[in-house]
Amino acid sequence: MFKGFKNFILRGNVIELSIAVVIGAAFTALVGAFTQNIVQPLIAAAGGVDAEGFGFRIWAGNPATFVDIGAVLTAAVTFLITAAVVYFVFVLPMNRANAHTKARLSAEEPEEIPVPVDTALLTEMRDLLRQLAQQEGRGQGGRN
Repeated sequence: MFKGFKNFILRGNVIELSIAVVIGAAFTALVGAFTQNIVQPLIAAAGGVDAEGFGFRIWAGNPATFVDIGAVLTAAVTFLITAAVVYFVFVLPMNRANAHTKARLSAEEPEEIPVPVDTALLTEMRDLLRQLAQQEGRGQGGRN
């Protein structure tokens, strides 16, 4: 029972997944800090000096009705930065490594090309004719 668990844990996929989760969490914190402390103030500055940020109030005297467009833009920037880093740091290199491995494996072991049906039938007929000719040759060889 423990041997199976040990094999499961030590398998490469589980270790890689664990590393990805830890790196993803750290990267999310980094991108969140960047967008909150750099991008969001830049977007809020577009709202004006006296405004709460880039947005508007539905009811003039009620701060709870403020629609914060800046927060949505910040979330979109966070998503784009995260997606770009995940693609360029993880997905693209992994695709290249997989393509390289696949190319290397295909160069080592050439794929068996299937024989067309007509060629297979002609080969079988040739072999049968050769076999019949050999049998006839044996039968006549003893009569001479």
